[in-house]
Amino acid sequence: MPSTHDWINNPLGVVEGMFASSQNNPESGWEAKAVLFFKEQLKDKEAHTSVPSLNDVPLHYLKPNSLVRFRCLIQDMFDPEFYMGAYETVDPSTKARVLRCGKYKDVTECGVDLNSRNTVTAERQTFYCVPIPGENPWVKESLAGSSQARVVPSTSYVPSRQKRSYEEDDDMDTQPQKQREPHTGPQSHTEPHGNGDCKRQETEAPSSQTTSASHLDLNFPLPGEKGPSCLVKVYEDWDSFKLNDTLEVYGILSVSPALSALAEEKDASSSLLDPAECMETAEEQRVHSPPASLVPRLHMIYAKPLPHCNPLLPSAALEDNSAFLSSTLSEMASVRTELLAYLTHVLLGDALAAEYLILHLISSVYARRDVLPLGKFTLNVSGCPTVASYTERLYQIIQQLVPCSYRLSMSLQNMNQLRLVPKKDYVANRLVSGALQLARNTSLFLDETQLEQGQLDTTGVRNITALGNLISWQKVDYDFNYHQMEFPCNINVLIASEGRSLLPSDCQVHLQPQVAPPQMEEYLSAIHMHPQASSQLNKFRLYLSLARTLDYSISDEVTKAVEDDFVDMRKDDPQSISAEDFHRLLVVARLLSLSLGQTSLSRDSWMRAKHIETLRRSRTEQQQQCVNGNEP
Repeated sequence: MPSTHDWINNPLGVVEGMFASSQNNPESGWEAKAVLFFKEQLKDKEAHTSVPSLNDVPLHYLKPNSLVRFRCLIQDMFDPEFYMGAYETVDPSTKARVLRCGKYKDVTECGVDLNSRNTVTAERQTFYCVPIPGENPWVKESLAGSSQARVVPSTSYVPSRQKRSYEEDDDMDTQPQKQREPHTGPQSHTEPHGNGDCKRQETEAPSSQTTSASHLDLNFPLPGEKGPSCLVKVYEDWDSFKLNDTLEVYGILSVSPALSALAEEKDASSSLLDPAECMETAEEQRVHSPPASLVPRLHMIYAKPLPHCNPLLPSAALEDNSAFLSSTLSEMASVRTELLAYLTHVLLGDALAAEYLILHLISSVYARRDVLPLGKFTLNVSGCPTVASYTERLYQIIQQLVPCSYRLSMSLQNMNQLRLVPKKDYVANRLVSGALQLARNTSLFLDETQLEQGQLDTTGVRNITALGNLISWQKVDYDFNYHQMEFPCNINVLIASEGRSLLPSDCQVHLQPQVAPPQMEEYLSAIHMHPQASSQLNKFRLYLSLARTLDYSISDEVTKAVEDDFVDMRKDDPQSISAEDFHRLLVVARLLSLSLGQTSLSRDSWMRAKHIETLRRSRTEQQQQCVNGNEP
């Protein structure tokens, strides 16, 4: 049985050993056994954290052909490609033949017999994966701190100082050099090489190419993101993956220098061909075969879907009868009280707005009925102060509480220039990302206080429409030039505005500061500079993620009581509550129950929901009257 050192540092040795053993028994199912072996090894938490992560470790520190993991979002899916699943090599001196495995590799061994009857051509899929967009610093720090992986810089070559990896130059002072030599991507199958150049191609980095990250569009959905992109090669069950899925991929790292030589040969040969015979354009080759030093290849052994992105909430905790789950549920009401007090302070003493902010932060689409997403709770906090960068500081507080978030300043320039909706580029045959290509349960903070007077152009109108569709239907219509394709999503949208938002929302609460500090800047700085202790913040983070994942139900008895209550409310004044109001009330009651750690609706929670909704509606009506009274 391979040791931990062996299967992490030399996973191909494990795979090739199982392949060799299967030659005497073709029906052994060695491929499934190989995947099962790694899954069994990774069940142990210590073994799991011993696998280096591409998210945390500079590429220069990772050993080629070792086992690594990568937390990512599937940003694009390329066309399937063919490779040599098995092939035969011939020793030129002894003429001895050896059958070799080509799985989980980009490059074959030397001396391939292309005419061998034992050659097996197989198919694999390629996903273009990026780090999870908007993942907040506390998540990255927590994950990096839990890693037990021990890595040392590769010494097989010295990287050139003129080349740069996926990090900017200003990071070089605090982090080791992350650049490996640039390579060009794989062919449509695993390429053989002549025996004479084999050693050189495996050890030397070509010096002619100086591609840097700044010249390569890594296609991150959000501007300013850093980290590695990756071409993930998938060998089994690729139909089970969807665009925008979040995964933790375990696979074999490939940054072979030979890929650069292959790409150069391909470019040279394709220039001699009739353009009609060339399957890929130059632009498509550049996008699909980027330098492996900037976009490494990862041959997936298996991938674990990520139901959430909070490292404080282990997946096992969500299992029924979990001791962790039961103990945490019992504390949820007290943690909620503490969080409510904290957010009340953040919202300038407005406890009602803090109540609704908690409900918003734990909301999630749990089902879809026809086109209607159930469970969404887009909140518009109006009346936000425009002084002292209040909305920016409010976002920074939310950023400390949720795993993934993004603040979109709705300035006229941003609305007219930003690309929010992903678009298909048919020339490069790729999906060009947009800011709304986000992981599920990402918190999207729309800062409408930044919107000034001016004219929205065609792009601006399209962006506002996209935001409206996202809020109303929890979907984004990707632009495929000649048609649009709907992609459902699950994104928490919070709109901060001065007056009522121009965008739709499920609920509006007008901020009423209960304190009026003479020095607003000083008051807000104190909140930002002196947050709760780290352990307290972790309690809040765990609470919000757990409340979002709980199941919920309403008993027949409570359902009947709620229906009777609705009839009674409309009996005296049919205009007092509409069907839309009643639906919102049910959503508020559901979220209120979950916020208390209750998985079913009680009479007390229903009455509490009615009470806070009455207060909110009364406040909204008063504000509207004030606005109308000021109108000429």
